[in-house]
Amino acid sequence: MHTALRLSIVAAGLALAACNNTTAAVGDVAVARAPFETAEPDGKGQAPAFPGQTRAPQPETLSKIKVATFATGLAEPWGVEVLPDGRLVVSEKGGALRVVTADGRVLAPIAGVPAVDARGQGGLLDVAVRPAGDGFTLCVSYAEPRGGALSATAVSCGVARGAENLTLDGMRVIFRQEPAWDSRGHFGSRIVFTNADTLYVTTGERQKTDARVNAQNVGSTIGKVVRVKLDGSAPADNPFAAQGGPAALVWSMGHRNLQSAALRANGDLWTVEHGPKGGDELNKPQAGKNYGWPVITYGIDYNGQPIGEGVTARAGFEQPVYYWDPVIAPSGMVFHSGRMFTAWRDNALIGGLASQSVTRLVFEGDKVVAEERIAIEGRVRDVTEGPDGAVYLAVGAADGRILKLTPG
Repeated sequence: MHTALRLSIVAAGLALAACNNTTAAVGDVAVARAPFETAEPDGKGQAPAFPGQTRAPQPETLSKIKVATFATGLAEPWGVEVLPDGRLVVSEKGGALRVVTADGRVLAPIAGVPAVDARGQGGLLDVAVRPAGDGFTLCVSYAEPRGGALSATAVSCGVARGAENLTLDGMRVIFRQEPAWDSRGHFGSRIVFTNADTLYVTTGERQKTDARVNAQNVGSTIGKVVRVKLDGSAPADNPFAAQGGPAALVWSMGHRNLQSAALRANGDLWTVEHGPKGGDELNKPQAGKNYGWPVITYGIDYNGQPIGEGVTARAGFEQPVYYWDPVIAPSGMVFHSGRMFTAWRDNALIGGLASQSVTRLVFEGDKVVAEERIAIEGRVRDVTEGPDGAVYLAVGAADGRILKLTPG
């Protein structure tokens, strides 16, 4: 039954894609959409665990969007946050943190940012801000050098002030992933504030086969969502707080490489993680739950072999709310407020790297009921919303830029 269902969904996607194949270039006003990914899944013979878990249909009404360049001259932008006055704070993978003014000027690097290991997928990664007193609490995540070839995800926070460029005061490390590993990949690294003194941090499982098994080790913060207070302590209501050590920080486990994370309006945390070859996952991580990696997963390893025993479900492990095979290669994520784009209220907007897109998900409750691909010229590393509802994207590598989406 599941196989028949999957084939019908694929057929529907093929029909939709055949008549909807438009790409929006910068400056265009168009129905910006990419065809649905209609290639055969990499996980041959794998079927969704329940109807609607993958390949949802396109919305009945597709989005009309104007894509404009807001700023250029950035080197591998990774994270972008909007301040209430319209300025942006942008992290560059190589280690610079910059302000982009409300009129699109890129300012000199902000002093006081921690040293980073920029090899491979490492570097200065996410940035998150929260108003605090006469300034902002500002946190950055990064690949922290740990001596020799070792590195691990870390988060530092301080206070940022300034009407033009920013100054940082009191930057201190509040989280260090344990253990460090000799790997240049899978740092995860999204930061999501929950309230004035608590935040979620997503981590990766460090890519290597001997490291990824630690995603199942609650005494490690490899392959986890962690929940930490701004003073670096573990909240008393974390699910494994009584165990102490790294386990006290763990919120959920069994993740591969979490590069999308955002709060919904109701306060729920949602994430998207990179799967292997196939199997990108949308989850709503719950306290103490195990999301399966590398014991269960959709998709296959890059060498064409199954991951572990090649199973997609097993008792004791959570199913993703939704998954993609082939993958979208997810990056930043935001739930839209509905300001400016009224039809996008409570929709998830997810950046895509290999897919060079923004994926828009429409929900009924916690179920995905429609998916729209908005094509972007370049790898979309982060997605955020401005105070007025405009959407900002960090795009590109050496030619890094910020794009602004408004209704077309």
